Amino acid sequence: MNEFIPDILLIAYNAGKAILDVYNKDFDITYKDDLSPLTIADKQSNKIIEMGLYSQHLGRLPILSEEGRAITYDERKGWEIFWLIDPLDGTKEFIKRNGEFTVNIALIQKNKPILGVVYIPAKDVSYFAADGLGAYKLEDSEIIEDAFSKGTWEDGELLRTVINRSTKLLVNKTTNEPAECIKIVGSSSHATKEQEEFLENIKKKFTKVEFKSAGSSLKFCFVAEGLADIYPRFGPTMEWDTAAGQIIVEQAGGMVLDMGTNEPLKYNKENLLNPFFFALNREDLLTSV
Repeated sequence: MNEFIPDILLIAYNAGKAILDVYNKDFDITYKDDLSPLTIADKQSNKIIEMGLYSQHLGRLPILSEEGRAITYDERKGWEIFWLIDPLDGTKEFIKRNGEFTVNIALIQKNKPILGVVYIPAKDVSYFAADGLGAYKLEDSEIIEDAFSKGTWEDGELLRTVINRSTKLLVNKTTNEPAECIKIVGSSSHATKEQEEFLENIKKKFTKVEFKSAGSSLKFCFVAEGLADIYPRFGPTMEWDTAAGQIIVEQAGGMVLDMGTNEPLKYNKENLLNPFFFALNREDLLTSV
């Protein structure tokens, strides 16, 4: 499935361009209704992604998205492999116009993500990963569009070109003794009482606690890039919010674990709501949190 990555990067890039066409116009909204610019951007992005994914080249696999959440569990429980997408992750960030919204595309096989792309349209930055390939950051996604415009490539050549233009990601595994520094990333738009209590508890165990706020799936990317040690999530998320970010963190050497079981998040559950979770760079942090 690694050979799908250039195609998925291009699909996410094109979806991001459609979002920016709406985002860069003047608008004033505080909620999502059927005619709002936010809804228009979301639906246009979803259409581009679904049209791109549902191609013979990519196997015509089933697609589950936020827009298509009405698909019943009876219908999808037999899916062994499928696409899981969030066409516009970070609606509050879109409304705030802070640029911290993303396009998320993941490939799920046997209840776990095996490929993922997180694209940040406002920055033209892509994060991508696949099982066994590693995790990468591509800071000029236009090269994907340029590469495809050149025509036919030999097997694997386009993927190698993309990887050569990207930065490999590795989590920061520097061991912190309990009295030293920990870097935490969290949500400013979805702060909860549990998050505040978590931060207060952490301050008792570490001399220095640095907290960064970020929107959408950027928080996973911060952990994967080594900019944060842990991302605790105490608020509600859906499977399409986390799948792409999870494989990126995992392939960078980190983990995304259910707070209740310390097991990786699972996908295509009957209830698509995620449990509370940690994304973190190393397992020993679990004893500190």
